[in-house]
Amino acid sequence: MTLANSDKVYDRRLVIIDHPHIPTQTAALPGDAAVARVELRTAGRSVGYLQGAGDAIPDALSSIGLEVTAIDDVEASIGDLSKYDAIVIGVRAYNTLDRMPVYQPRLLEYVKQGGTLIVQYNTNRGLKIEEKELGPYPLELSRDRVTVEDAPVEILAPNHPALNYPNKITAADFTGWVQERGLYFPSKWAPEYTALLGSHDPGEESHDGGLLVADYGEGHFVYTGYSFFRELPAGVPGAYRLFANLIALGASR
Repeated sequence: MTLANSDKVYDRRLVIIDHPHIPTQTAALPGDAAVARVELRTAGRSVGYLQGAGDAIPDALSSIGLEVTAIDDVEASIGDLSKYDAIVIGVRAYNTLDRMPVYQPRLLEYVKQGGTLIVQYNTNRGLKIEEKELGPYPLELSRDRVTVEDAPVEILAPNHPALNYPNKITAADFTGWVQERGLYFPSKWAPEYTALLGSHDPGEESHDGGLLVADYGEGHFVYTGYSFFRELPAGVPGAYRLFANLIALGASR
């Protein structure tokens, strides 16, 4: 980019990397941006985001017109969560947030009262709560992953609202994914969960636990190992459409 009345080109951006476990660092990165044309509908507007190890999904969701609010410790501990149509938990939050034992009962009560909670991937080592308490019903995390970014994806529950409202999800929505399909998929789960998608690397059996949805009380609980944290910032249209459907689960009844 060349500024008016200047012969200088500004094509870098300054990124500050600030996490508690490492010294603060700065990096000058290319100043480009991912742009994608996405045909999608949304339902539900207000999204709360509880950040975990760090990802760019809040900005991605804001870019499609959703009202995204960062949930801080006070709100997660004693605030009114019912104002959100959906709450999204950032990647590895259950590995990195020491106060998850305080937050989790309130998050599950939010679901029970009609909310939609979307939990992104965690590892099964170093959890801040018992693994059996990750969801309203038991599930077990594994090291199962699908590393081939264009590995076929089978739709296991084609009539489920998460695959139909407000966007009809088809095999075409899994084209153009980057780096991988997902990681640390659950390998076992209670019958209350519905497995929506199956995928696997060449020569392996299908891993069907990458996207699990369960009704709990009046609301919906989602656990996903699919790497939305990579796909949304990369501008993958199908990932946006599917994630918009997950957020809209409370409006699909």
